Amino acid sequence: MSADYQNLIHLEEVTKVFVTDEVETHALAGIHLDIKKGEYVSISGPSGCGKSTLLAILGLLDTPSGGTYILNNQPASGLRMQDRARIRNREIGFIFQAFNLIGDLNVYENVELPLTYRGMPGSERKKAVMEALEKVGMAHRVKHYPSQLSGGQQQRVAVARALAGSPSVLLADEPTGNLDSANGEAVMELMRGLHRNGATIVMVTHDPRYAKFADRTVHMFDGRIVEETTVAA
Repeated sequence: MSADYQNLIHLEEVTKVFVTDEVETHALAGIHLDIKKGEYVSISGPSGCGKSTLLAILGLLDTPSGGTYILNNQPASGLRMQDRARIRNREIGFIFQAFNLIGDLNVYENVELPLTYRGMPGSERKKAVMEALEKVGMAHRVKHYPSQLSGGQQQRVAVARALAGSPSVLLADEPTGNLDSANGEAVMELMRGLHRNGATIVMVTHDPRYAKFADRTVHMFDGRIVEETTVAA
């Protein structure tokens, strides 16, 4: 197997149990999943099947109740909170349904913010921010604020923010959920282009039209992976 396509993510027997008022909810049950470098994987299934829980664990926003998670050859299951935060900042790019841009910051500052937490020198930050904005076609909007942008433009800025730190993997949670069909299609084409240039992408989506953009779709039901389908080349 080529080194370019070794496993970036490895999950083995991953479980997640939420306990409230002595009621146990098994959100994930025995998840096995491998994602290779450069792969584009979509996660689909009905509401409440565990898609978002799985993505939160992949993004180190939550911890599994059991099992093994290896990210980029490093154990990621039992890390301390500050270690999870450091790895998130350097290894993972997030694209959310709600954009999550900061209204008081302009486009440039929104994309730059995660890089400042790394202590990256200003000249390096500027180069990374402008390259990311150019990739998503938003370099001409650096001084605009989120309220001055359309939903599609805000999501492009959010993609640039995720890209700027050169993460190992992009995690997208319903990235078209707040967009009309034309803007949704445009964002999906943007992500397809990023994948063709080598990005590893894991995307949660309800929409079967957009799941087809991925190389492989993982179908979930009741906290389990029940099927995987691969798009024919």
